[in-house]
Amino acid sequence: MTLACTTVQPNITLIGMPGSGKSTLGKRLAKIRRMQFIDTDLLVEKVENMPLQEIVNRKGINYLTALEGRVLSQLDYQNHVIATGGSAIYSTQAMAHLGSLGARVYLKISLRTLTQRVDNVASRGLAKMKTHSLPRLYSERAGLYEAAADVVAINDRPVTALSMNALNQQLDAFFNA
Repeated sequence: MTLACTTVQPNITLIGMPGSGKSTLGKRLAKIRRMQFIDTDLLVEKVENMPLQEIVNRKGINYLTALEGRVLSQLDYQNHVIATGGSAIYSTQAMAHLGSLGARVYLKISLRTLTQRVDNVASRGLAKMKTHSLPRLYSERAGLYEAAADVVAINDRPVTALSMNALNQQLDAFFNA
């Protein structure tokens, strides 16, 4: 009798600005690495039973970021690619917890790419003051993402097989270090 061998892989948590490709790239990465995929924005929405933008509108930015931090700090997954919300970076406790479960990958994009990709600011559920612009949000968060990341992957262009291969090599190097 032969038993099937299942390999337990550490999680890969994707962090970065809205529009950086966390959900899109995360699904592809999970498929390639034979992992499960989870989008934590959906978990946050499920807790409140409302879309992110409605949470921001009704309860405020601080409430959303605190809720997101609590949800992320309670995750207990293995073999998952985890796409976080862009504001996840504000919770140092959540970032530490996610780091203990695997690699945190910062999907880095330029400000130009951000403004090209994110054209639905009013309805996207961004954790930002209404008076704050995307460039301000970008400058506020960029250093936080860099500091939390175990791996940095530039994602300004559409993902190609070559760039996905490069990301997988970076992840393998991190996990085998």
